[in-house]
Amino acid sequence: MTYCVGLKIDRGLVFMSDTRTNAGMDSISTFKKMHVWEQPGERVIVLMSAGNLATTQAVVSLLEERTKAVADRHATLLETPSMYQTVRLVGDTVKEVIAHSSPAGEKADSYFNASFILGGQIKGSEPRLFMIYPEGNFIESTDDTPFFQIGETKYGKPIIIRAYEKTMSLAETVKLLLVSFDSTLKSNLSVGLPLDLLFYEKETFKVGLKKRIGQDDQYYRTISDGWSNALKTAFASLPDFPG
Repeated sequence: MTYCVGLKIDRGLVFMSDTRTNAGMDSISTFKKMHVWEQPGERVIVLMSAGNLATTQAVVSLLEERTKAVADRHATLLETPSMYQTVRLVGDTVKEVIAHSSPAGEKADSYFNASFILGGQIKGSEPRLFMIYPEGNFIESTDDTPFFQIGETKYGKPIIIRAYEKTMSLAETVKLLLVSFDSTLKSNLSVGLPLDLLFYEKETFKVGLKKRIGQDDQYYRTISDGWSNALKTAFASLPDFPG
């Protein structure tokens, strides 16, 4: 399982992903699920993935390969003229990989399925955030839907819905996502530390912060313990059942 969140605020974009891919009794693996393509001063593109590991790695590898291929420079992540063309390129690549891997083709219920969150900014346009489905089609964030989740989404969603404000600072947004991830980590063993964090401040065209947060991260421990204590205090303050 996986948990990834991409969130859009007035100041830019914030991305967070876990790194666990298997969580059986004796099988725990860690893989990066956040990938970044950057040309400082011109573009920043961030891609996060959930689903079949072979499929997600094949999609990223194919995108990387096309970035390097001289003969195919017209279709690379570093040369697309807009974020819309970028998300179309990723969607087409997802369809190509799933259709090639699965005898059933690019169907959502295929064993080889995968979904993605894509965000970033290319000079001349606003920052944009998309979610890409296994079929290769996609949707874009709006003021009413300013964030996307993929993977194990149900445990961390309520806190984002209740606390999100588009005027939040980047630091407040990181705090919000850490609470969301902590709720998921405590509810599902298949989502695990470390977490990968990246934020992009609009119009800078460079990665603002990229950090891996592990079990021993002091700020994460403060948020995790503080949220648990705050919930206990809030629960204790509620009136008991009168009957």
